[in-house]
Parts: sequence; structure tokens; C-alpha cells
Amino acid sequence: MSNDLAFDDFLKVDIRVGEVVRAQSFPEARVPAIKLWVNFGDELGEKKSSAQITAHYTPEGMIGKRVMAVVNFPPRQIGTFMSEILVLGVPDADGGIVLLVPDHDVPLGGRMH
Repeated sequence: MSNDLAFDDFLKVDIRVGEVVRAQSFPEARVPAIKLWVNFGDELGEKKSSAQITAHYTPEGMIGKRVMAVVNFPPRQIGTFMSEILVLGVPDADGGIVLLVPDHDVPLGGRMH
């Protein structure tokens, strides 16, 4: 069995840059999380996510932060919250999630190539 992914399948994954405009603690989540409202610009507007990023981030510290997210997965109900996007990150050596972020100023809604 191969784990290879066809390039055409990869192109179906829509990963965009957005800016966090609002964030709240999500204490009722099973795993500690932060509720995020992310602005992707005029084309996609604002979308919500529940992100398990509490090891390195606080709700207050997320405001204005640029993030990368998959924007074309179907919404998922996370407790009482509907998560519309998947914010991307990588676990550090202790398992805490570190966000993937653009390292230069790019337009909101810019698609990853």
C-alpha cells in the first residue's frame, strides 16, 4: 500500500492565510483549546476554528496573528462550537502545537502554492 498522494489531489486542499480577529478560551472542550475567528479577506470573509494551541498561545496573544488554515474541509461540531476551518500547526518536542505562519507580509486570503 502506497502513501503517495497524487498532485491533483493535493491541489484540492485549499490552504489560505488569515488573520485572527477574535479569540476566546474554550474551557468546555475535551482537550484545552482556543476559539478563533479568522478573517480571510473579501473572497472568504470570516471563519471560525477551535484550535488546540494552548501550550504556546493565549486568546489575547492571538489577536492580529496571521495563520495558515485549510478552508475547504466540511464544518465540524466541537462541543457547542462549529469549527469551519483547520488552523495548521506542528507539535514541538513536548506535543504542544506551534502554528504555521507566513514569515512575510502577504494578502489575507492568499492561497498556498
